[in-house]
Amino acid sequence: MRLGIIGLPNSGKTTIFNALTGATLPTEPFSSGQLEVHTAVVNVPDVRVDRLSAVFAPRKTTYATVTYTDIGGLDKGIGQGGLSGPMRNELQQVDAFVHVVRAFADDAVPHPQETVDPIRDLETIDSEFLLVDLISVENRLARLEEERKKGKVENRQQNALETALLERLHAQLEAEQPLRDVDLTPEEHKSLRGYGFLTLKPVLVVFNAGDDNSDPAAGLDYAHRQTQVITLRGQLEAEIAQLDDPDDVALFLEEYAIDRPSRERVIHLSYELLGIHSFFTYGDDEVRAWSLRKGGTAVEAAATIHTDLARGFIRAEVIAYEDFIAAGSVNEVKARGKMRLEGKEYVVHDGDMIIIRFNV
Repeated sequence: MRLGIIGLPNSGKTTIFNALTGATLPTEPFSSGQLEVHTAVVNVPDVRVDRLSAVFAPRKTTYATVTYTDIGGLDKGIGQGGLSGPMRNELQQVDAFVHVVRAFADDAVPHPQETVDPIRDLETIDSEFLLVDLISVENRLARLEEERKKGKVENRQQNALETALLERLHAQLEAEQPLRDVDLTPEEHKSLRGYGFLTLKPVLVVFNAGDDNSDPAAGLDYAHRQTQVITLRGQLEAEIAQLDDPDDVALFLEEYAIDRPSRERVIHLSYELLGIHSFFTYGDDEVRAWSLRKGGTAVEAAATIHTDLARGFIRAEVIAYEDFIAAGSVNEVKARGKMRLEGKEYVVHDGDMIIIRFNV
């Protein structure tokens, strides 16, 4: 899972990046206006992994991971004429966006537009991405029409289907609405993967607030699909992320009435946005968490672990995490009849403990 952190200059997105990753990238009260990319891979906190590791005492414990990419260089007007080159490549590679919007006042960090207006700033990036996608759709429609007129179309039916779909998307974008709000079939979604449309990606909007306890998300009318909104105190969260002592972290959270660190909150919302959950493999060698799309099957889980497991799949031995905790051991789970043998089409549930039996 790869999340791209975006935002206007001086929105505090690098501060949020530091809060989520524990990094110490410098945050300067100015922007070079150039593309800058910083990447970090962090473990997904999961108390279930901790408990399983305590029971099995494996030689290795591996958490699921999420990759954060801090993408600098976005600004008003960047979508004019379409977005190309390295910036577009970076934006297209991520699975979803963490859109950081400034909601704090700080004389030492001047706002490029002189005033702090979270809704205006949110709409600015939205508008730029809408324009980028609109230009992409129009260019593709023009090429399809040119091919049709020149008689270069090998599959007229496919040409007609693609044209009809893109015309639907064009109408959506002209209405200034993101493509993630369009009703698309799984087949249509699949056919659009190569386009890299920016407004088709899920978005977690993070209002980066100061110390005045304001919440720009309260009462916000931003009802788009695959969209979540959260307010964080970025600077404070970044300071918490630098603490090594869990007791110090707990004291900080209690003092500032924060229920859990921003990394946990953002990852939880990101999993919801992307429709992802976790399953576990276990044993004396390793306890490991894996990420899988909701609705994924046992053979897809096997492929996530290793392609050989999917190729030679025989069956999956499945234990629900809750059943294991209640029983206390694999042997007791078996004695209670709670271990199930499942085939390729079994739909994996969040927290399933799985051993794949295979032969290649």
